[in-house]
Amino acid sequence: MVERITRNSLLVRVGGLAIAGLGLGALRGGGTARAASEVGCILTPEMTEGPYYLSGEKLRRNITEGRPGTRLDLRLQVVNAATCTPIGGAVVDIWHADAGGVYSGFGSGASSRTFMRGVQKTDRNGVAVFQTVYPGWYTGRTVHIHVKVHVGGNVVHTGQLFFSDTLTDAVYKRSPYSRRPSRDVRNAQDMIYQSGGRQSTLTVRRKGSGYVGSIAMGVRR
Repeated sequence: MVERITRNSLLVRVGGLAIAGLGLGALRGGGTARAASEVGCILTPEMTEGPYYLSGEKLRRNITEGRPGTRLDLRLQVVNAATCTPIGGAVVDIWHADAGGVYSGFGSGASSRTFMRGVQKTDRNGVAVFQTVYPGWYTGRTVHIHVKVHVGGNVVHTGQLFFSDTLTDAVYKRSPYSRRPSRDVRNAQDMIYQSGGRQSTLTVRRKGSGYVGSIAMGVRR
């Protein structure tokens, strides 16, 4: 059952920061994290939020609403770029196109304002987890996921997350993606990817018939 809490009400409820004394190793699970001085943190590049942002997303982990596609679990870690420590209690807000390249709230997706959109709070390790599907493509853009990070009620990062073209090529051989075989933009041709896409590319591993995508996003508190 979806908890009916919107992003706006959640931001009001999220007050201070719960900074866990763990390093980036926490995202990979287990073991003692390296000291912050031994970890090279990078400030994640800021990118445009684009034209498809909507306010009022629900607090939920599964954002698919039953729409088809290859399963994609996201593990998005928020860390302090200055100290490499995870930021617990941050609010991570994501939105992306469905497998057919459609955004909820726009065009043929206008009848719904919610599919492929959602909000999660980070845990003490700074990690927010989502269940979604691999995004589809639409004209003029490479494949991507939009993300905003809120800390203490303020937006501290607006960006986009990317995938390797090799992985996208493999996923798009399957249904329902294979019904739209000719995506027109790859990473190297995408103007927004060129402004920092390499640093914003997800690390992806197989999980059954789907995938898990992970990234640590360094932000300024």
